[in-house]
Amino acid sequence: MTILYEVYKGLYVNITNKCDANCVFCLRNGHEGVYGSNPLWLEREPSVEEVEKEFEKFDMDKYEEVVFCGFGEPTERLADMAEIGRFVKEKYGKKIRVNTNGLSDLLYKRDTAPDFAGWADSVSISLNTPNKEKYYELTRNIFGIDGFDGMLNFAKNVKKYVPDVKMTTVDTTITKEEEAQCQKICDDLGVRYRIRAFED
Repeated sequence: MTILYEVYKGLYVNITNKCDANCVFCLRNGHEGVYGSNPLWLEREPSVEEVEKEFEKFDMDKYEEVVFCGFGEPTERLADMAEIGRFVKEKYGKKIRVNTNGLSDLLYKRDTAPDFAGWADSVSISLNTPNKEKYYELTRNIFGIDGFDGMLNFAKNVKKYVPDVKMTTVDTTITKEEEAQCQKICDDLGVRYRIRAFED
């Protein structure tokens, strides 16, 4: 199983294949892995201990950051992710980023932002579009039309606990007018806006 994989100067952590969305553009719809990685489909979810032991196989001095992002939504294992994150921070002192769809409040029916305190340096949230109806069409998330507002609320709250919070869209997938609307959403929330390059 591929639990850890390299992307540029980061070491990425693949702890689950579960996801509460089924995005139309998701790379896993047509790929086994990303950036030349081994297949990221897991035979089973690795235990916290297995994930922590996996780090011993890598020269951690090579990496600028550790990123929770695999073939699934990392907050599906929120408590385990936080435990692994604290381990990485304590043992290796690396910056830690979480790439998320921002739906964890809806998944757990509570404010999950405090769970990121003390170990996550950066959270990157997939905004995708400024329109809640289009968001549901694109993400096909299990929470329906409420997913958009739940994601925005998470972004607003998590910035209280994490130094760097950004929301992202993918270039070529929305109009310049929509990008301007996304910028306003991020400005109103007090988070950064980033337009990512499309990856096929």
